[in-house]
Amino acid sequence: MAGDITQKGYEKKRSKLIGAYLPQPPAANGAAAVRCRLQHSEGAARRMLRTANIGVCDIREAAARERAASTAGNRPLFYFRFGVDQALPQERRTPVTPSSSSRYHRRRSSGSRDERYRSDVHTEAVQAALAKHKERKMAVPMPSKRRSLVVQTSMDAYTPPDTSSGSEDEGSVQGDSQGTPTSSQGSINMEHWISQAIHGSTTSTTSSSSTQSGGSGAAHRLADVMAQTHIENHSAPPDVTTYTSEHSIQVERPQGSTARVAPKYGNAELMETGDGVPVSSRVSAKIQQLVNTLKRPKRPPLREFFVDDFEELLEVQQPDPNQPKPEGAQMLAMRGEQLGVVTNWPPSLEAALQRWGTISPKAPCLTTMDTNGKPLYILTYGKLWTRSMKVAYNILHKLGTKQEPMVRPGDRVTLVFPNNDPAAFMVAFYGCLLAEVVPVPIEVPLTRKDAGSQQIGFLLGSCGVTVALTSDACHKGLPKSPTGEIPQFKGWPKLLWFVTESKHLSKPPRDWFPHIKDANNDTAYIEYKTCKDGSVLGVTVTRIALLTHCQALTQACGYTEAETIVNVLDFKKDVGLWHGILTSVMNMMHVISIPYSLMKVNPLSWIQKVCQYKAKVACVKSRDMHWALVAHRDQRDINLSSLRMLIVADGANPWSISSCDAFLNVFQSKGLRQEVICPCASSPEALTVAIRRPTDDSNQPPGRGVLSMHGLTYGVIRVDSEEKLSVLTVQDVGLVMPGAIMCSVKPDGIPQLCKTDEIGELCVCAIATGTSYYGLSGMTKNTFEVFPMTSSGGPITEYPFIRTGLLGFIGPGGLVFVIGKMDGLMVVSGRRHNADDIVATALAVEPMKFVYRGRIAVFSVSVLHDERIVIVAEQRPDSTEEDSFQWMSRVLQAIDSIHQVGVYCLALVPANTLPKTPLGGIHLSETKQLFLEGSLHPCNVLMCPHTCVTNLPKPRQKQPEIGPASVMVGNLVSGKRIAQASGRDLGQIEDNDQARKFLFLSEVLQWRAQTTPDHVLYTLLNCRGTIANSLTCVQLHKRAEKIAVMLMERGHLQDGDHVALVYPPGIDLIAAFYGCLYAGCVPITVRPPHPQNIATTLPTVKMIVEVSRSACLMTTQLICKLLRSREAAAAVDIRTWPPVLDTDDLPKKRPAQIYKPSNPETLAYLDFSVSTTGMLAGVKMSHAATSAFCRSIKLQCELYPSREVAICLDPYCGLGFVLWCLCSVYSGHQSILIPPSELETNPALWLLAVSQYKVRDTFCSYSVMELCTKGLGSQTESLKARGLDLSRVRTCVVVAEERPRIALTQSFSKLFKDLGLHPRAVSTSLGCRVNLAICLQGTSGPDPTTVYVDMRALRHDRVRLVERGSPHSLPLMESGKILPGVRIIIANPETKGPLGDSHLGEIWVHSTHNASGYFTIYGDESLQSDHFNSRLSFGDTQTIWARTGYLGFLRRTELTDANGERHDALYVVGALDEAMELRGMRYHPIDIETSVIRAHKSITECAVFTWTNLLVVVVELDGSEQEALDLVPLVTNVVLEEHYLIVGVVVVVDIGVIPINSRGEKQRMHLRDGFLADQLDPIYVAYNM
Repeated sequence: MAGDITQKGYEKKRSKLIGAYLPQPPAANGAAAVRCRLQHSEGAARRMLRTANIGVCDIREAAARERAASTAGNRPLFYFRFGVDQALPQERRTPVTPSSSSRYHRRRSSGSRDERYRSDVHTEAVQAALAKHKERKMAVPMPSKRRSLVVQTSMDAYTPPDTSSGSEDEGSVQGDSQGTPTSSQGSINMEHWISQAIHGSTTSTTSSSSTQSGGSGAAHRLADVMAQTHIENHSAPPDVTTYTSEHSIQVERPQGSTARVAPKYGNAELMETGDGVPVSSRVSAKIQQLVNTLKRPKRPPLREFFVDDFEELLEVQQPDPNQPKPEGAQMLAMRGEQLGVVTNWPPSLEAALQRWGTISPKAPCLTTMDTNGKPLYILTYGKLWTRSMKVAYNILHKLGTKQEPMVRPGDRVTLVFPNNDPAAFMVAFYGCLLAEVVPVPIEVPLTRKDAGSQQIGFLLGSCGVTVALTSDACHKGLPKSPTGEIPQFKGWPKLLWFVTESKHLSKPPRDWFPHIKDANNDTAYIEYKTCKDGSVLGVTVTRIALLTHCQALTQACGYTEAETIVNVLDFKKDVGLWHGILTSVMNMMHVISIPYSLMKVNPLSWIQKVCQYKAKVACVKSRDMHWALVAHRDQRDINLSSLRMLIVADGANPWSISSCDAFLNVFQSKGLRQEVICPCASSPEALTVAIRRPTDDSNQPPGRGVLSMHGLTYGVIRVDSEEKLSVLTVQDVGLVMPGAIMCSVKPDGIPQLCKTDEIGELCVCAIATGTSYYGLSGMTKNTFEVFPMTSSGGPITEYPFIRTGLLGFIGPGGLVFVIGKMDGLMVVSGRRHNADDIVATALAVEPMKFVYRGRIAVFSVSVLHDERIVIVAEQRPDSTEEDSFQWMSRVLQAIDSIHQVGVYCLALVPANTLPKTPLGGIHLSETKQLFLEGSLHPCNVLMCPHTCVTNLPKPRQKQPEIGPASVMVGNLVSGKRIAQASGRDLGQIEDNDQARKFLFLSEVLQWRAQTTPDHVLYTLLNCRGTIANSLTCVQLHKRAEKIAVMLMERGHLQDGDHVALVYPPGIDLIAAFYGCLYAGCVPITVRPPHPQNIATTLPTVKMIVEVSRSACLMTTQLICKLLRSREAAAAVDIRTWPPVLDTDDLPKKRPAQIYKPSNPETLAYLDFSVSTTGMLAGVKMSHAATSAFCRSIKLQCELYPSREVAICLDPYCGLGFVLWCLCSVYSGHQSILIPPSELETNPALWLLAVSQYKVRDTFCSYSVMELCTKGLGSQTESLKARGLDLSRVRTCVVVAEERPRIALTQSFSKLFKDLGLHPRAVSTSLGCRVNLAICLQGTSGPDPTTVYVDMRALRHDRVRLVERGSPHSLPLMESGKILPGVRIIIANPETKGPLGDSHLGEIWVHSTHNASGYFTIYGDESLQSDHFNSRLSFGDTQTIWARTGYLGFLRRTELTDANGERHDALYVVGALDEAMELRGMRYHPIDIETSVIRAHKSITECAVFTWTNLLVVVVELDGSEQEALDLVPLVTNVVLEEHYLIVGVVVVVDIGVIPINSRGEKQRMHLRDGFLADQLDPIYVAYNM
């Protein structure tokens, strides 16, 4: 008689369940802590409570028992109860009435949910957890997507994918649920859901109407998920470095609880940026939302731990002192009953076949079904025997030649048969056994690139398979080449395909008989097994093991001759093979085989066959039971009373219990008895591990355990005493197999026996098991030859045990409980979680609305020394962005609440796109592979690194510097040589430098015009490489004179007035510059606006003209028109331009006199430049500094009038301008000018010019070098053919103001090495605002050196040299040789104290060619005053230094300079104002960018910046927009792994969005402003939680 739960009972139960989540007064005593309750009970009421994961006994009763137990002196580990418990009053048990049960079915039908992962109370637990989150409103920014990425497919054009369950199972019923209205698939409403949660396992219910009272109230409040997606979990966000010490989950609300939730879109409130700039945009609102979310207190506070002087230690998770530990005694190994020897058991399986084939040939062996459920074919024992013989004969005698047969006894052959043809498979299998060859059954490869088929091929290859047996139909269906050949599948060996149908085979001669011997230790067959990592192993089963296994199954299941068995499982392996092909033949049973294709069409087919054939046994999976529940309407004629055993093949999966219960509930009225349901546990290695025996005694109820999920994560069995929601209900899988011994050992380390309350890996010692992994002796040893140890260290038997791969324990009475698989185990921060449990929780969150039930994969990836959980699910096509994002955020919360573990990444992919196993399930390892290589193409991603990465290094606290007194001893600081260096001394260099006689460049030009009037100074090339223009000394002088006249007469300028020169790179610019000097004006060179991009380039021109206070603007006629055009008027106010002079039309006269400055310290010119941080800064260059600069370069590069130098640079600022306009006039050499813009049409222009003019020295920029590397990479052969020769080049200098780009210079050197370029010729220079050139690799002196430094030490402002290739190493190239007359010292930027050799600090410079100050800085003048005149705080406090703003270090090398001194190399690490302070450490954007660019082939460029302490990574995607979301996890992973930083926001943009300045440097601050102002039009923006 089955009981029922009343409304009152329900309310009581519910309040207990939800009670844990309501605020409670502390309990008076802990007496109610029942430890591990296993119930044996019967009746539906009890079952209801069990599925509800609650013990049945009252709390009072439990307390009483607890007291009794404690007085007995030891606390019991398990409670056992049999029979009817008195705790349930009699009147609650109402009889089952048809009406109440049909009401249950009606309610049931509206959602098809895969029972495999369903437990109703688990669902309710998830709801309660979510409701709890709901109370703390917290907004999470939704990712932003470009329109084109949001694809809404119409439902009509769409077929749903197979919704199978779990990783290795077959697909599911088409369209999810048969006969249900489709609307219900899309929306299971909350009421239905909660009521289902309550009645899911009761047989009948009387309280359907009133259940909405309490339960759904909490659930209804789940409306707005944006509000509650915060997950309080482990680590702190970057730089919110105040850790709260308590573990409390209370959240401090602002006073008056006016916590504003930022709106999702639209105008967010005005907020200030990190720099105090008010920004209003939805991007910044979202970031603010994210920051607010991340500021919440997290669960475990970070522990203090020691940080070694150099090493950043990652935090090691300390074990929680309160974690549960096993307390039981050491377990004893469990013996199964003795394997009985029955006299008529055959000596081998072939002997059995021979016996039945000859004495009862007409007995049916196997009936196959067509897709309509009609019997297709009946294979009798006679036919099986004769056909198997025929196959055996043909395999041995008809393949190859008589002398050289292809297959000999003992060889391996593969069996490739489709799932709907068990008869052909069976004949082939027994044919192999008779021929003594070893069958290796595998799945039919459908396409050449099937998921996992490559690994199957590897298995076949390693087994030495050359022949594949297959059926006619299957052979026809295989993919064929045009010639009709079956192509070789990827990774497969070459196979001969052999069709085993009788009509294709020749009859064996009359005198031929197969040799039938007793079972021995030869291999009988090989079963394939797919590992966690996707590799495929072959488990070998010997003939004696095969026979013993059949005997053990016969004994355990009580099989008798001629019984009928219905098999729904895959007959090629595992339970389907063992029962449906092997044991059945031993006992002459009749197998009704139901193909998967029939189950898809008619999920009830197996139940109908049980009725039709009065079958005694059925082999199914919990999925088949679930489908039957979904599909059974009021099937009148179902009668399951013939069943004595329903074998549940995946009964070891803890989540199968609810399928079993629900199935029993529904079909009990159709004659199904409770004791018929027999879950079993199996593994490829140990075959059948345990199986519940069918009993006739219905008073012996099955065992149940309600275990605390928290305890399980520590591998400890605890009955959940406080009725918490996070519990796992497990059912026993029966007893150990006959003839076997079982124990459980610790899952890792030495195989030590577990304690009685500890979870371990089950190990089995028996004959009936696999013996090895074929061909892999090492792995075989670890799995098949395990000797479990006692605590004293001795083995428990001398026989080896086999690891089953199942996690579990042996309960009282020898019942085996399995809680998960080793393969599904994920160890996160020392706690073990099972993938199946996580799947179950994810699916309990509104399962059917947004994702397909069976299409969900959970795996872990290793990031930063710990496992991180990743969930991938297939999204339904009809769910909106918002819906799926909500679902994702709820899943995160649910998993956090129930498992106390953070999910690292949750990704949704479009329907039907995950790789499938041959049976339609998800191929886990392939999915993980796709995820890691960035080719999963998700349509939604939510990363939560802030939540789950808890092992970051401790944020750095800055150490106070050592005081001055203790450190300076002569030239030593802290025991090291002071880091200082200098170029050659200008005063001591004797050179016949005529130009030194003149103080001013204008005088040098006049002198050259008189002494060498026709000497060519400048040659300008056009894009075809021909000379566009040239200037001799006298031509330049005359042109300059005319311009001077124009300035004075037309411009009416006084001496000292500023003139803006807006010219394209060329000769006009040079003439205009000297014209200004002749007229006594101060020139400012300005890059002209780009005619195609006036809107963005013209404002910069205008700004420089205004900031430099130019009295007039000189330019060409063309640009003159451009400045006044309509486009220009749209960009700037064109009425406010100063007077514009057009130099295309010059006066014909000479000036009365040429201006001569009175004092060399007066201003010669202004140099304006925009720094990478977006600052516009103009520096003042005096006449003295200009001349000193030119002399320094002349000496370093040995420049004379006879030399030629090729220059491919922008001539507007820094060293580029000096080389283009000034050096030739000072030194007299000829400059070949190549405008970099011309290379866009002809990339080879610069190198061809260098080769053609036999140039020895050339200067270029990084952008030019990159253009040549990318543009000419494939053309080196044709360039060689055109005679391009670079062997004369002795210096090729990249003019730069940044850390040398070593990767670019090296690839350039490698690429053009074949064209004669010497790698030592390529070097870089260093300039900055305070000194336009500090270093420049000259002609003499040692080659530039490269060192490798530890990137982690750099973050702490320390330099630690390491070997090339060591982890975290960063190559740095010397920035060229220090110029003559330049002194360098390394100083601490904060304390201004000098630093020692090889210490990282700011580079300070003292030189005659330092600029004399900022003309103006746009913004802060006061802060910048010390840039040009700083003094050290101790040591040499007299010298005036200029601060370069670059971090670097000096290192004395073993090399010698030209003057015999040891060479000091200067290494630049990066700009101070570009560096990012995160977690107290200093990061240089370029390092993070380099890592990110390496992360995925589609990332072409990357830029990073910080925003309110969040790291924002912008990547340019070169690929389809579908790839955009693949980049998010990869970017997050690589930055975590290599830099110990959590990325806050990942922005994916189109190519060319990251702004680059003329020097080829990224303008990160411009990018940041564009991002915050919503101007980037990103493809995707992900906000990491």
